[in-house]
Amino acid sequence: MKYILVTGGVISGIGKGIIASSIGTILKSCGLRVTSIKIDPYINIDAGTFSPYEHGEVFVLDDGGEVDLDLGNYERFLDIRLTKDNNLTTGKIYQYVINKERKGDYLGKTVQVVPHITDAIQEWVMRQARIPVDEDGIEPQVCVIELGGTVGDIESMPFIEAFRQFQFKAKRENFCNIHVSLVPQPSSTGEQKTKPTQNSVRELRGLGLSPDLIVCRCSTPLDTSVKEKISMFCHVEPEQEQGVVDYFRHRLDLPIERQPRRMLMKWKEMADRYDRLLETCSIALVGKYTKFSDSYASVIKALEHSALAINHKLDIKYIDSADLEPDTLQEEPVRYHEAWQKLCGADGVLVPGGFGVRGTEGKIQAISWARKQKKPFLGVCLGMQLAVVEFARSVLGWQAVQCVFFLRGRGGPVNAGHGMSDFMFLTTERNIADANSTEFDPKTAHPVVIDMPEHNPGQMGGTMRLGKRRTLFQTKNSIMRKLYGDHDFLEERHRHRFEVNPELKKCFEEQGLKFVGQDEEGERMEVVELEDHPFFVGVQYHPEFLSRPIKPSPPYFGLLLASAGRLTHYLQKGCRLSPRDTYSDRSGSSSPDLEMTELKFPSVNHD
Repeated sequence: MKYILVTGGVISGIGKGIIASSIGTILKSCGLRVTSIKIDPYINIDAGTFSPYEHGEVFVLDDGGEVDLDLGNYERFLDIRLTKDNNLTTGKIYQYVINKERKGDYLGKTVQVVPHITDAIQEWVMRQARIPVDEDGIEPQVCVIELGGTVGDIESMPFIEAFRQFQFKAKRENFCNIHVSLVPQPSSTGEQKTKPTQNSVRELRGLGLSPDLIVCRCSTPLDTSVKEKISMFCHVEPEQEQGVVDYFRHRLDLPIERQPRRMLMKWKEMADRYDRLLETCSIALVGKYTKFSDSYASVIKALEHSALAINHKLDIKYIDSADLEPDTLQEEPVRYHEAWQKLCGADGVLVPGGFGVRGTEGKIQAISWARKQKKPFLGVCLGMQLAVVEFARSVLGWQAVQCVFFLRGRGGPVNAGHGMSDFMFLTTERNIADANSTEFDPKTAHPVVIDMPEHNPGQMGGTMRLGKRRTLFQTKNSIMRKLYGDHDFLEERHRHRFEVNPELKKCFEEQGLKFVGQDEEGERMEVVELEDHPFFVGVQYHPEFLSRPIKPSPPYFGLLLASAGRLTHYLQKGCRLSPRDTYSDRSGSSSPDLEMTELKFPSVNHD
């Protein structure tokens, strides 16, 4: 087993995840089997309870693991399936060691950071690195490990020490370190500064790790003099003339054959096609975390994959759902009108998942507009639930009645001493929105979305309905079924604590809102479609987690097709793209004139 450790310095968010994913992709394209591990030094057991503004989205794996979004990058780049143990946190390691201590595994010994915590980290990495992540079930050959945070952080010290020891245990020919650093270029001078990188590498070397490669992030290409300076002070060669592949082939003794231009041709084709795109498709993303794009990282990637598959540039219009609500019209009318202008100018509408009541009424307003204007709409998780709420209010008329009374002859509060003769009925009956989710209104008279009783509401972490689950299609006459390759079922990843009330299914279906997909027990409503609408779809699961650059997610692909006005033609052709819209299966050239393989969406594992 070969291990590649990726560390970072100067600042957090330097791009270690992209570097780790890219290195893994290059090695996999050379015929090697690659796996990845992400280490997060925080004490949380997992990422499940994070706010999206803290670390971005929470990525969900097949086994229900709630992990850092970098594991989503690994899966998309490498097209692999990871498990929750591929995300290692300080909390997991300490919990693992403490549990062993309680069982008496360290009987008679004083349990310490060194050696017990550091040994546990090394054991975890070696054990997880051998878990197969490809469909063939073969053990990986290379493990790329990303150490989160910044070198010098106090919380990452046990991990640095563990890998200092590990480099000798694994032997030099099986372990190397890539350090990602920042080379700032102040606008006042325009000069590339190497001192932050020098200090970062010096600190890393002082902790016992010496980087084999330094990846420098800078706003402009590094000057030769800057490379030489970094090389001199950081103890690395100024330039690897033979390229990354040859470097790893020699440094780690990897069984790689020379493949000068053919190894990443599909990726090159995608890049070339993106540069040639002319048509644009705009999607309004109506959410509550729109100020931080990483909150919807997988959603954005899924949209990009689908847009590229139909040869369109993607224009995402980010709309804070609270800006669509009437209260914003009173407080900030400019923001209100700008938000509605964005929504009305979009080709399609997407309402992604989320938690909490803030902004939900704005999402319902957007859903209502998309339904009435027959704009393509996709609701994911909470987006599906709110689509059902909106339909219940607007179509089924499930609203409460409010009557307004005033004291005769004077205003003032109502109290127990007043009888009915003291009041004057002043208004006609007025409807107020009532159909709702019990997440937002536990006392609603029309609970169209309810909590799932088997999930413990008293504990937040890891108690949702999580992971990959099977959904059965209930009818053959379904857009979503056709997009999924006309199979009887689909398997997607879930993350939710609330569900559409199954007792109300008949009420909705009688009015044209069809639940075309349900779980294997028939108790969970998984996929909903609206009749007499070009594309109005809601899914309870998160299809974005399984979207890949060359295998777009069917729900997002359907949204982009409908928004571009091509869904009907696509369905009529048997859900196949024209040759010019597909990627070449040949790796020798990216020329669009070569024979193309039709791309069918998607393949479903029947095992």
